[in-house]
Amino acid sequence: MDSRVESTTGLHARPVAYIFSEDLVKVSTSTYESIISSRLPSNRNRSLLVYSLVHAYGLLATCTGQESQRFLVVRPRPAGQKELLAYHTRDYLEYVMNQSSDAQNLLEASEFGLEDDCPMFHGIKDYITLVAGATLTGAATIRNNISDIAICWDGGRHHAKKARASGFCYVADCVLAILFLKRTIPSTHPLKKPRVMYLDLDLHFSDAVSQAFHKPGSTTAAQVLTLSIHHAAPGFFPLSPLASLPDVDDPAFDPFTLSVPLKAGASNKTFLRIWPIVEHVKDIFRPDFIIVQCGLDGLAGDPMATFNWSLGGEGSLGWCIHRIIHEWQGKKMLLGGGGYNMSNAARAWTYLTSVAGGIPLSLDADIPEYSGYLRFKPSFTLDVPAGNMQDQNTEEYFQAIEATYEGILSVLDSRMVPPTL
Repeated sequence: MDSRVESTTGLHARPVAYIFSEDLVKVSTSTYESIISSRLPSNRNRSLLVYSLVHAYGLLATCTGQESQRFLVVRPRPAGQKELLAYHTRDYLEYVMNQSSDAQNLLEASEFGLEDDCPMFHGIKDYITLVAGATLTGAATIRNNISDIAICWDGGRHHAKKARASGFCYVADCVLAILFLKRTIPSTHPLKKPRVMYLDLDLHFSDAVSQAFHKPGSTTAAQVLTLSIHHAAPGFFPLSPLASLPDVDDPAFDPFTLSVPLKAGASNKTFLRIWPIVEHVKDIFRPDFIIVQCGLDGLAGDPMATFNWSLGGEGSLGWCIHRIIHEWQGKKMLLGGGGYNMSNAARAWTYLTSVAGGIPLSLDADIPEYSGYLRFKPSFTLDVPAGNMQDQNTEEYFQAIEATYEGILSVLDSRMVPPTL
């Protein structure tokens, strides 16, 4: 990927890399149209709606005059087989890339997770290579100093496993990007092994990403730290022991694979309360690269109806992303994820795009009159406000999380200190 994205020099304030192509939008849109009959919520036309609203607000327009360019639209290329094999098994790729939706072996399809919420569909090969390629293109722009911030809203497929599709996710683009970014940077002297922090804000636990880098029993510092903030409850997808609050006394404990499970109704107040934990983890780990999976199924109004998070206000999704982008050290990449209220997904990712570019739109802003205008009724504004759901995250539960993380942060800090000779 490095050789295809050339670095530029002389930029003091690099524009945000916005990963976009018509092919990517088409394949993302057609993908979800083809699985609309599946039993889990689909994302029909979401990609198209997001990009059209971003364009309607004129966020990607080239700036003129004295004002610096805020965004650089970067066209992704499809990922090659070698890049996909950096994580996925050859058997999985050969099967999923060479089967048609009407001529699959059901037994083999089941073995690779290609059933239920992840059925085969026409164009799956293009979908896998384009989505993976888009996320890797974003990673290359920040690794090669083209940008300090990259955005790829079609990425964030955090349930795809090494040899199985799962939870609407067919390709592990998050894992591939982490593996790419953790590679030694040859231009540094002495050679540097970058640290990569993966922060997942989706309603659902980042099971595949967390499992990919989970190293129980290790006593050394790791290059990758994963932190997932999500809902966890009996029977709630995905089921994983790593989704629970970590236990430092558990033999499987790894201070670089972290979770903050939240109860139903999590609101701005909830995220404001736990955010110091996120900041402390970041400060101890000191990442060179930060990947943020910005799933939206925790926002109020989503069909999942589990959290009551909003787009604006202290502790909101917008507040969190603003802090990460403008206050944290390191280079950042924002990815998409869940989100099944299509209009709210377009609102949220458009707003986060403006935040990343340093030109935040007003949440009271009217939706521009364009072809998709009627999709945003009845408010016809950008905001995604909180609803009336009760927040079940109690003071007692917050204290339990904080007490647990006191021990976790202590272990993490000790791992980051080089041993004395």
